[in-house]
Amino acid sequence: MSHSAVQQRPWSGFALVGFAYVIAHLVAYAVVQVMAGAHPMAVVTAADLAATLAVFVFSRAFNNSSFYDAYWSVAPATVALWLALGPGSVAGLTLRQGVVLALVGLYAVRLTFNWARGWSGLTHEDWRYVDLRKKTGKLYWVVSLLGLHVMPTVMVLLGLIPLHAALVVNPGGFGVLDVVAAVVTLAAIVIETLADEQLRNFRQQKREDGAICNVGLWGWSRHPNYFGEISFWGGLFLFGIAAGAPWWSGVGFVAMIGLFAGASIPMAEKRSLTRRPHYAEHQRRVSMIVPWFPKKG
Repeated sequence: MSHSAVQQRPWSGFALVGFAYVIAHLVAYAVVQVMAGAHPMAVVTAADLAATLAVFVFSRAFNNSSFYDAYWSVAPATVALWLALGPGSVAGLTLRQGVVLALVGLYAVRLTFNWARGWSGLTHEDWRYVDLRKKTGKLYWVVSLLGLHVMPTVMVLLGLIPLHAALVVNPGGFGVLDVVAAVVTLAAIVIETLADEQLRNFRQQKREDGAICNVGLWGWSRHPNYFGEISFWGGLFLFGIAAGAPWWSGVGFVAMIGLFAGASIPMAEKRSLTRRPHYAEHQRRVSMIVPWFPKKG
């Protein structure tokens, strides 16, 4: 079968992405075996980076960096599961471990499903990657490796640092701060879900070009989906603090804020300003990230 024939069938794209992730996990498993006895976070870091490189091989082979997109949501569940059940873990799941794994698993399933229904196969690639190709030219695949594959993996690894305390160091107990962490994390997932559903429904309706989504949460925040994503990582940080993690374990949470507020959102805002005539007024009225009462006008 030719490469073009594979591209014309969406299910083939999903099958290839699934196969790529299986290979990536096998590579990660091999690294785990080689590093047996090392610090859990060192093992996780090496295995995750090796798996990322495996995914990149597929991205390059099929000329589509979106091979990596779902890895953002798949990796946290795999890492959390290994931390909770891997070498040095307690016998049986504690309440804290169970709650954390359930929430991370829910996050992974929801976000991966949302990606899957919005991805039409190998003919589709994230618009940001398409723009990046035009700007970087022959250097695109170097930029893709470092900026679209390795960098997001490092961000997620930083965000997962608090889980070492919550799932390995002090997996037992479940206090008031754990309850707060669970509420924040679950609320973040709900917010992301609602935001994605509202945006999807808005896009499916026939509207004039340049229409701005301002329904539901989108009338209170210009990027409620990103607010939910940031809040999710904040919830994991709280679980870590509840388990005795040091304050610096919040570096991943802070990095996530920087990623979305300093890169993802500015790119989306710039694009909206060029495609939506009234977006500047929308910016004046509606909060950028944190949902808040819109200004009158």
